[in-house]
Amino acid sequence: MGWLFSSRSRSELIHDLIQPEDHARASVCVVAHTLRGNVLWSVVEVTAKAEGVHKDLAPGQSTRYIRCDLLQRSGGQWGYKGMDESVHPFYYTCPLRYLEMAKEISPEWREKVRAYHAQRRSSAEAAATLVA
Repeated sequence: MGWLFSSRSRSELIHDLIQPEDHARASVCVVAHTLRGNVLWSVVEVTAKAEGVHKDLAPGQSTRYIRCDLLQRSGGQWGYKGMDESVHPFYYTCPLRYLEMAKEISPEWREKVRAYHAQRRSSAEAAATLVA
């Protein structure tokens, strides 16, 4: 998927990206979100209203996944590029707690998220040791 730009401000774009959606075949709700720089991380819950929404969901059943929306300004407009865990986004700042909130789709991506956070913790501990 490419980038989608509009005349919305950054905060309006973020607001729109986290709003619940209700469609004929499914409802979609962001159950958690956080912003890390220009990367909006979300845990999204999809509840099927009809057959075929997701291959393994019956009507009334839900699933959760991790979404990564890259935000960018270009020519006075803000835009986003939406991805999810299944495409192994090359961004690893996803909050660790989100990994427990959604079904695992990409073990390789999740391992890199864990490694990113472990490296940050060890860097912070090393810096604290130098200050002490």
